Amino acid sequence: MAAGCQPAPGGAPGASVPVASGDRFGADAHLAPSRPDAVLRYADHPRGFAELRLPEGEGPFPLAVIFHGGCWKAGIANQAYMAPLATRWQDLGIATLNVDYREVGDGGGWPGSFADWAAAGELVDRVVADHPVDPARITLVGHSAGALPAQWLAARQGTGGPLGPREPLAVRAAIVLDGPADVGAERAAFDALCEFSAVDPFIGGDPAAHPDRYGALGAGPLALEDLLFVQAVLPAAPPAVQAAIRAGGTRLQIRENPQASHFDILTPGAEAYRANEPAMLEVLRGR
Repeated sequence: MAAGCQPAPGGAPGASVPVASGDRFGADAHLAPSRPDAVLRYADHPRGFAELRLPEGEGPFPLAVIFHGGCWKAGIANQAYMAPLATRWQDLGIATLNVDYREVGDGGGWPGSFADWAAAGELVDRVVADHPVDPARITLVGHSAGALPAQWLAARQGTGGPLGPREPLAVRAAIVLDGPADVGAERAAFDALCEFSAVDPFIGGDPAAHPDRYGALGAGPLALEDLLFVQAVLPAAPPAVQAAIRAGGTRLQIRENPQASHFDILTPGAEAYRANEPAMLEVLRGR
């Protein structure tokens, strides 16, 4: 299997809250993760939590809400491997909320994962109310499979969505790290990255079986000022998908790193990460 698709020790469903516990896939090669300032619950199942890290100082700080990858399959990854990146941004004055969530095999998929992402979105309001965070500078960040919540939360959903009608989360921007923009249009490429069929089990079937579900997740207008893609193994989204995103007024930027690995682009200290950090910080801090 691909490097991003190995079971994560210590991350089994039903375990106690695994604060920075699990396979980090080398993301901590140059920077060990800090201990979170708080672990906040958004649901009562074992994976219904997020790690909050706050920078030193008074704020108000920009906030990055981070969603890990793992091909949406339980036992592959959890929030632990995103903790070094969260720590790096904490050191640079960005507050971070590193979210774990259910996947296929432990109650996730359609609609369980979406319910977790929506609840994590509601948790953001609590963070803004209780901590020195700037509500005008909130960025959703997703690596690999985490690209979906980073965009879905910023999209208006109709009756065909996994949770029915819902309004976009009030955020300024999103950053996708080597993930798809449209899981239907990029289904083959994402499955190739995972080295197994990841999309169909997550959605509940193939596009012929569930055209409505794939349609509900298709590319379209997002309530975002900025959307930055930092790609490595996955190519840029198809032109039609890019056009659909831009049609809503979102500033779309795509940075391709074809020589980088799936994890280099999020590993503080790695060459590919260093090359892209200024662009990420520009989005996180607000233009």
